[in-house]
Amino acid sequence: MRKAKIVYKNEEAGVLTQHYDGSFTFQYHDSWMADSTKPDISLTLPKTTQEFHSKFLFPFFFNMLPEGSNKQVVCKYNKIDRDDYFGLLMTTAKNDSIGAVRVRLPLLYHLIHMIPQ
Repeated sequence: MRKAKIVYKNEEAGVLTQHYDGSFTFQYHDSWMADSTKPDISLTLPKTTQEFHSKFLFPFFFNMLPEGSNKQVVCKYNKIDRDDYFGLLMTTAKNDSIGAVRVRLPLLYHLIHMIPQ
């Protein structure tokens, strides 16, 4: 299972999870839901307390991915499988995305990978 923080204008809005079976869930944080001034991150992911479920990467996030030769370069340079959409999303959408939404790795991931092996 892999998780990523979904950040809207530098504020954490929710969590995107890829499960072991390849399916995905997205859920808004309770604090985001409690603040009526916080918007939906997408028209296709309206604010709700329920989790969104999908067998495939949600179209909103899939449309953030590079395509064509840009995808080939990113995959080769970062050693990412071309069909690993979640890995590609975490690599490219952390800093370089159009719009207000970014995808960041959880802090725990960074701490684990800092430990010398």
